[in-house]
Amino acid sequence: MKVILTEKPSVARDIAKCLSINNKRDGYFEGNGYQITWAFGHLVELKEPDEYNKAWKRWSLESLPIIPEQFGLKARGDASAQKQLNTIKHLFKAADEIICATDAGREGELIFRYILSWAECVHKPFKRLWISSLTDESIRNGFAKLQDGHTYDGLYRAAKCRSESDWIVGLNATRLYTLKFGQQGSLWTIGRVQTPVLALIVQKDAEISSFIPKDFWELHTLYRDADFQYVGGRFDNKAAAETLLSQIAERDFQVTEVKGKKETLSPPLLYDLTDLQKDMSIRYGLTADQTLGAAQQLYEKKHVTYPRTDSRYLTNDMKPGMKPLLNRLRSKFDQQIEPLDLDKLTLSSRIFNDAKVSDHHAIIPTTALPGSLSGHEAKVYEAIAQRFIAVFYPPCIKQITTVLGSIVGETLVSTSPAKAAPTINFKTTGTIIESPGWQVLYKNDSLSRSDKESKILPNFVKGETGPQQPSINQGKTTPPKPYNEASLLSIMESAGKTCDDEQLKEALKEKGLGTPATRASIIEVLIKRNYIQRQKKTLISTESGRHLISIIADDRLKSAAMTGEWEAKLKKIEHNAYDPDQFMAEIIRFTQKIKDESDRPLYDQSRLGDCPLCGHPVIEGRKGYGCSDWKAGCQFVLWKQMYGVPVTRDMACQLLQNARTLHSYAIKLNDEVFNAQLTLNRQGETGYVKAESAQRSVVKEAIADCPLCNGKIIETPKAYSCSEWRNGCKMAIWKTVAHKKITVAMAKKLLNKGETGVLKGFKSGTGAEFEANLKLIDGKVEMAFGER
Repeated sequence: MKVILTEKPSVARDIAKCLSINNKRDGYFEGNGYQITWAFGHLVELKEPDEYNKAWKRWSLESLPIIPEQFGLKARGDASAQKQLNTIKHLFKAADEIICATDAGREGELIFRYILSWAECVHKPFKRLWISSLTDESIRNGFAKLQDGHTYDGLYRAAKCRSESDWIVGLNATRLYTLKFGQQGSLWTIGRVQTPVLALIVQKDAEISSFIPKDFWELHTLYRDADFQYVGGRFDNKAAAETLLSQIAERDFQVTEVKGKKETLSPPLLYDLTDLQKDMSIRYGLTADQTLGAAQQLYEKKHVTYPRTDSRYLTNDMKPGMKPLLNRLRSKFDQQIEPLDLDKLTLSSRIFNDAKVSDHHAIIPTTALPGSLSGHEAKVYEAIAQRFIAVFYPPCIKQITTVLGSIVGETLVSTSPAKAAPTINFKTTGTIIESPGWQVLYKNDSLSRSDKESKILPNFVKGETGPQQPSINQGKTTPPKPYNEASLLSIMESAGKTCDDEQLKEALKEKGLGTPATRASIIEVLIKRNYIQRQKKTLISTESGRHLISIIADDRLKSAAMTGEWEAKLKKIEHNAYDPDQFMAEIIRFTQKIKDESDRPLYDQSRLGDCPLCGHPVIEGRKGYGCSDWKAGCQFVLWKQMYGVPVTRDMACQLLQNARTLHSYAIKLNDEVFNAQLTLNRQGETGYVKAESAQRSVVKEAIADCPLCNGKIIETPKAYSCSEWRNGCKMAIWKTVAHKKITVAMAKKLLNKGETGVLKGFKSGTGAEFEANLKLIDGKVEMAFGER
């Protein structure tokens, strides 16, 4: 018997239907020589510290670093997971051959291999189903071309290294910084990838808060209704701009050069997941998690190909399928496809490139067209289809004209004596869209800025002269923009490096923070842990997030570049180009140093710090810490009593150098006493930040493990739901079902035993009472009637 394992029940049903496996059993389907069963995501996980050593259950600095000699696996704790694992193990043990049909990627491979190891079946022969869509045609082709399972050993080794390195770094760093800096039971969670991402956001916010806007002045002149700008750049003071203005007033303008060039703008590349997430954020304000969720649903409904891809290209063997696919899409996108000659499609290397496709090709529609879609799924599907159609369109052709001019007359006195110039030079540029090409598909979209870019100039001739009208425009420098979902995904993709060049972007992908499949969850985890928050479309750090980064003395834990290097090595391990043992040895050495690095002082104890108003050193006085330049008039003083708290010299060092105290103190304000950190801003003003430990340390007691993921079921105001809901888990038992209140005891029984037993007191829409047994099937609560 051949046993197939899928990642979730819905995929098992799709494959069973395609292969005519029709007999439903308890936890699997059977027929045609196959048994097909399923997981609920990660059913097997790494053991907890105390399962290696009971002494490791207690959090203590002396026990760190915690590094198991060899990692062990355990079954997920909830009853439904245990039951399904036992079904899988029973089938695996009796199987002649096992077929891995989990998601074709790093995490899918890990789910299968961990279950295979836990079931003690690693020596069984197994094959790998590797497909990029769930259409019947793709499934049949995949089963016709099953590969030896060991072909993907490199992928498993990379996944295993990722899992174990996250456990080692995350557990040790979290315990260390919680023990050293946690107060009132607060928990400081640190992760191998999430902490560098948080550091990027904190750094950006610091740049914005420290930004001081400056006035500037620009010199323009109007000649034949065209605006020309002085090529010497902006002026820092108005007087210099006015001096130059007075020198060119009443003088004629001369055109010195007219040059034109054509610019060809190729269609954008096909979507990978990150690019799709960025685009949907810009166009519709969707979060990365919402886009991934919609794309995953479209994939499971067979409408698009595998979404968790990092490639923006197709393979060459897909060329013959392009015309049939476009013909199929005509029924929904006829107007967009009509201009294309399907017999003469452009099948260039910008679209088809085997070297740029590793695990999965770009996201494109399938031949299984949707009926009616709504909400996020409709937006995401339209974007994927539109991008696919766009790549076959001709490029956008622009005519760009640059006109240079100067003031005619005698030699002028320059604003810079070292650079006396006989002429003052100006420049203007005009753009005409000669052929919109692919941009006709994006008329109302940010991808196409044709209307904004179009600037038609008069017909200038070199050497012509005439009167001009000079003027001065005043402006202010603007601070950097905070991250939004799109810009943060871009910076994660390139591990902190900004880049606009498409080819360089592709190269930087190898060293990104996280993977396309995990970036959305990283953002959501940071929000869930109250380290960052969404403000409309922007992502900004919270006080907790900024404080966490401020107490981490070890720059390596915050380094985007180092984490990017690790990701590049994991990618090499996938392709058997890097030794996984070497990788784990590096992770262990890194972790062993974390404790030593945490002892580094976070501030210079040999000096108080500099005055926030003028920058001179601060000195200690009898009643406070004041600016040493007080004789020159600086009035900054940091008093030795703040909100009823004595400010020691050590606390003053922290305030002056780090802008806040490391610890919280009992503050008394308006007869209220509360814990808070003292703060000092750049204007020399003192303040406080209430300690969030009370809220952050309260972890609601779990009533059971989640049957769908590795989260915990906790009680909320309206439901008993999964703690990992921000990461996409939809598991929930509503507190009211058909007008009947569901108690904690009922919910626990449903989660642990899979059913509540017959309950009375339900009411129909008409008010009629009835009884039913609530059952938990594939993570959904269903009613069973007539049972006793």
